[in-house]
Amino acid sequence: MTSHRGKVVLVTGAGRGIGQAIADAHAAAGASVAYLDHDPALAEAAAEAARQRGATTLAVSADVADEASVNLAIARVTEALGPIGVLVNNAGISPNSGADGKRALLGEMGADEWRRVLDVNLTGAFLCASAVVPAMRTAGRGSIVSVSSVAGKTYCDIVGVHYAATKAALIGFTKHLAGELGPDGITVNAVAPGRIDTPLMRGTAPEANEAARMATPLRRLGSPEDVAQTCLFLTSDNAAFVTGQVCDVAGGWLMT
Repeated sequence: MTSHRGKVVLVTGAGRGIGQAIADAHAAAGASVAYLDHDPALAEAAAEAARQRGATTLAVSADVADEASVNLAIARVTEALGPIGVLVNNAGISPNSGADGKRALLGEMGADEWRRVLDVNLTGAFLCASAVVPAMRTAGRGSIVSVSSVAGKTYCDIVGVHYAATKAALIGFTKHLAGELGPDGITVNAVAPGRIDTPLMRGTAPEANEAARMATPLRRLGSPEDVAQTCLFLTSDNAAFVTGQVCDVAGGWLMT
């Protein structure tokens, strides 16, 4: 296992699912971890579970789409745990507001829904990075990982165009920021999960999940821990010379 002792890690959207798994993996590796979620109860439950396993954690609630809320959360984390050296932008939403209770198609999607998805999934990553980079620059090192998606690289029929657009934009955000922050010793990467076995995915029709499994060379859906371990590598010293990369965590479903 890679060691993250001495590192302060902030994971957004850490109250459940992939985000919680990412935060848990860093806590198990010895980091002090801030579990940030818009739902304070989810953040506290996840952070407390990790504390029961001996980890140093902090629960913090914020709306990543709101600059004042983000800045207040970062200040609280810094005061409690120290300067943030690792940021994982995981917070994201994918509304199922279509007429059939699934993704909204272009004709069904309102501008307000479009803006909210962009605000959370993309602007949230920008605001969080903007808030933590000054401390990373002072330290001369740091790691930022954003959770994109294979839907940001190719067509995926279970998400809306707003979600796909934000995940594609996160890839551009990652590559440009890697070039900008490289001279400061800060690495910036992304992961692109495929079909991951989360409560949200379990709500998908069983036949759709089975089709996805059979279309995956490894013949299974991914787990949140698969994504978490990839993030753990990218934020470790073992990946000190890796930046500007997008790592698919999709079992070979998409090969580029």
